[in-house]
Amino acid sequence: MNADKIVKYLLQITGLILINKAGFYIVELFELRIPGNVLGMILLFVLLWTKVVRLEWFEGAADFLVKHLSFFFVPISVGLMTLGGLIAENGIQLAVILVLSAIIGMVFAGGASNVLIKRKGEKESANSADDL
Repeated sequence: MNADKIVKYLLQITGLILINKAGFYIVELFELRIPGNVLGMILLFVLLWTKVVRLEWFEGAADFLVKHLSFFFVPISVGLMTLGGLIAENGIQLAVILVLSAIIGMVFAGGASNVLIKRKGEKESANSADDL
């Protein structure tokens, strides 16, 4: 990896961190009851959706971070080892919550994907009808 690419990734990651920190700042400023990182992601989504920022500005760093995502779970896994007593006491409830939240997340992600695919299909069919 050459120096230009490293600098580009560092700038992109810095931009993502700044948007994340803005989410924390807004939560603290307005005393909101949602996590700052969630608001940061919503802020990034809105900025991308409104085209205030372009996807190309963060795409390289995002691909790099997703590619190495499993590495970021190591500290969490090690931290869970210190909570053995809590897991032993409340393991069943935690497992049920985790399974249900995973199912709910998959249902919503699948539903959103279906809606987007249908919209894309409708736009493509409308565009092909215009070509005639």
